[in-house]
Amino acid sequence: MSRGTKVSRPEGKDFPAAPEGLHPAVCVDVWEIWTEPRDERWGGGLVDRTRIIWQIDQTFKNEKGEEERYQVMQTYTASLDDRSNLYKHLKSWRGRSFSEDELKEFELENLVGVNCQLQIVRNVAGNGKTYANIAAIVRADKNAEKLIVTSGFVRRKDQKREDQHEQHDQEPIDESQFAATDDDVPF
Repeated sequence: MSRGTKVSRPEGKDFPAAPEGLHPAVCVDVWEIWTEPRDERWGGGLVDRTRIIWQIDQTFKNEKGEEERYQVMQTYTASLDDRSNLYKHLKSWRGRSFSEDELKEFELENLVGVNCQLQIVRNVAGNGKTYANIAAIVRADKNAEKLIVTSGFVRRKDQKREDQHEQHDQEPIDESQFAATDDDVPF
């Protein structure tokens, strides 16, 4: 049966904004880099972007009444230029500068499973919605319990596969792989 040509706005899931403050967090996803038009205020043209998503240690009750961790995301220009927010956030998260070799090519995928602390502030947008924004990212406290990615979380790259109805047998997630220590932070 044909679906026709009518389109509609999808009903998005309305996530509550994460609470303000400094929170232990774990990186749960890094989106593949995409290209989009740059705002004319910034010179126009095209810009490469990426998105990083974290889960914090606090939870809320979802529509089913189940406890779920707050998620916070940040979209970045995909650049390690000294002036870029991605560079500044990664540098403070690492607690050290990048070497010249690291600046030539840095694999964002290595961030998944790495702990940090997120300084979250809330802002109200023109549409009246409250958003949780990341003001700063710093290294995880050495004495803090390490967070791991919750077992129900599905990364965007895996959601794409499911949306395309590809058949794939997925091995059970070994959650210990997400428990990085300060000594083995891979970036």
